[in-house]
Amino acid sequence: MRNPQPATEVEREPRRVHVLIVQDHPLLASAIARVLEGQPDLAVSGVSGSGADAVEAVAQHRPDVVLMDFRLPDVTGPAAARTIKNTHADAAIVFHSADESETALLDAIDAGAIAYLTKDATADQIIEAVRRASKGEVLIPVELFARAIARQRAVITKKRERDQLLADFTPRELDILHLLAEGLDTIAMSRRLGIAPHTVEWHVRHVIEKLQVHSKLQAVIAAARKGLIEL
Repeated sequence: MRNPQPATEVEREPRRVHVLIVQDHPLLASAIARVLEGQPDLAVSGVSGSGADAVEAVAQHRPDVVLMDFRLPDVTGPAAARTIKNTHADAAIVFHSADESETALLDAIDAGAIAYLTKDATADQIIEAVRRASKGEVLIPVELFARAIARQRAVITKKRERDQLLADFTPRELDILHLLAEGLDTIAMSRRLGIAPHTVEWHVRHVIEKLQVHSKLQAVIAAARKGLIEL
């Protein structure tokens, strides 16, 4: 009598990657959901139309990947992402945004994004991004990230230069600059500030010297370029 063959273990299906879609445009959300659900290894945990809903949905469903719009009706995508990462650090955040600016990219990175897709991304690109993000792969192009960092550094440098320049001007001199930008003459500035006309002229001369220009108009233009005033 033959010994019975041991029962073969039932092959288990590979675990599917669960995705939460955060998108306030129902048609777009539905289209993305159809694309993802059409893949045997992906599953849509749900669709949220706001940042607050997304935070609750992540707590309830614990998705592997959050595919998030950058602009939401209640908060920004990065703000919602920060809240999600604070409570569910394992969730991979993939942004899907129409905003291609370097500022938006940096905000997304600061919020913990692992990938950043623009709205012209194809269905295949979205699928690939979700799959790779679920494995912890960073999908932000190095050259784009480097350019964004360089841009941010330039902004910081410009702000520092502006702050240093502001420190060279007294509050009264800044008042004078703003009034010059309004087009006021000496008498009008005198009346507005409640000081003598010759005092106004004294301040104007100092402003012109500090900006290293030769006229009131040049002072206004230089101040605007340096970020001291807005026209």
